[in-house]
Amino acid sequence: MDSDELTETLEDAGLSPYQADAFVTLLGLGSASATDVAQASSVPDPRIYDVLRDLEDDGYIETYEQDSLHARAHDPADVLADLRSRANRFETAAEEIEDRWSRPDLEEHKVSIVKRLDTVLAQADDLIRAATNQVQIGLTPSQFRDLSDALATATENGVDVKVCLFPQTGAEPELPSTDELSRACTEARYRDIPSPFLALIDRSWTCFSPHGGSTNEYGIIVDDRTHAYVFNWYFQTCLWEVHETIYSARDDELPITYVDLRQCLRDIVPLLEDGRQIEATIHGFATDTGHEVTQHGTITDITYAGVSTSDDRETPLTQLAGEASLTLATDDGTYSVGGWGAMIEDFEAIRITIESIT
Repeated sequence: MDSDELTETLEDAGLSPYQADAFVTLLGLGSASATDVAQASSVPDPRIYDVLRDLEDDGYIETYEQDSLHARAHDPADVLADLRSRANRFETAAEEIEDRWSRPDLEEHKVSIVKRLDTVLAQADDLIRAATNQVQIGLTPSQFRDLSDALATATENGVDVKVCLFPQTGAEPELPSTDELSRACTEARYRDIPSPFLALIDRSWTCFSPHGGSTNEYGIIVDDRTHAYVFNWYFQTCLWEVHETIYSARDDELPITYVDLRQCLRDIVPLLEDGRQIEATIHGFATDTGHEVTQHGTITDITYAGVSTSDDRETPLTQLAGEASLTLATDDGTYSVGGWGAMIEDFEAIRITIESIT
């Protein structure tokens, strides 16, 4: 750093231009008379005495009388400590500005539009770690690795984690290994064309950002069940329903737990048509009060907008896109149970566990 750069830096640290110039000049001279400092710097003769006294008051120099006023640079320990403290404050301020710009406080907002995908991924990471019931997420293999620890935490906590992987625009995908997937999700599928990043957490939070080929980079973070429900249908139809399963931790051993009522109905429709008795436990919320409920009983009927298939094929998702519910007979009454967004049923099911089939 040359003298001019040092002078400018000292000005940034709070010295006036004359003070900074006089101090740098004294550092070069060692000690000198006020007149010599004025001649070697840009400080005018009439101002040099005031400038030197101000520097002395701030601890930068000390003055002494030797026929005339002389000055020398003070022991720099205190000055250096002050400059380093200022530097640390500037660094801290820079980090805080970056953090506030990229990660706005979301607590007071239902909808936040952010400028960078990194912000969306960071918020998704926090929400996934705090998830209690289900996570549905569509992302590239690179993004999967960025969020794998958060997904693993959710999986370890018993959260149902569905992952759809897709390639990044213009890149060949390197899919995670089976071990990586087993650590981080309940089931994974693969879509062979690029797609937007999407994460749905606990039927409430939506984190979305367009895919890499989009003209503008932005993200949307929404805390709203209605928005999440709409994006759920995008996830089901575009990222899940028709794509190849590349990993699944599910098996046919009872008990079997579902977080999606419609998936449950698809599996039990043939059983009920065959006259089988199905015992189930429903965990969810009463639609009239919002209170948490758990009910155990027998599934006696189902309702969905469509017709049953006449062969052994699975009931198509389109047949279940409208009203879909089941009827649960318990010891204290019979209840209707709906899925995500239930309004006319008695309960909205968060989890349905099939305990026995006879």
